[in-house]
Amino acid sequence: MSDRFENVNGLADPARMAFAVTPHATNEIDPLPKAIYVGTGGDIVGRAAGSNADVTFKNLASGQILDARLQYVRASGTTATNLVGLA
Repeated sequence: MSDRFENVNGLADPARMAFAVTPHATNEIDPLPKAIYVGTGGDIVGRAAGSNADVTFKNLASGQILDARLQYVRASGTTATNLVGLA
């Protein structure tokens, strides 16, 4: 198989990894994702890389890609489920 993107993984490039994101009170998301796919809609409470405070992304739709580099997704207040990190 030939992969034209094998040596490319900038922020604007397609994701090369996909992994489940489980909301937690204190655990960081590792690796830091480029974005998060929302399987089942709701709210996500998280903290972006480089931020000092959590924010709530309200009313995300099922199938939406949240274009934010979240370092944390908090269990408290997060109602969206089936989250997938894209890195």
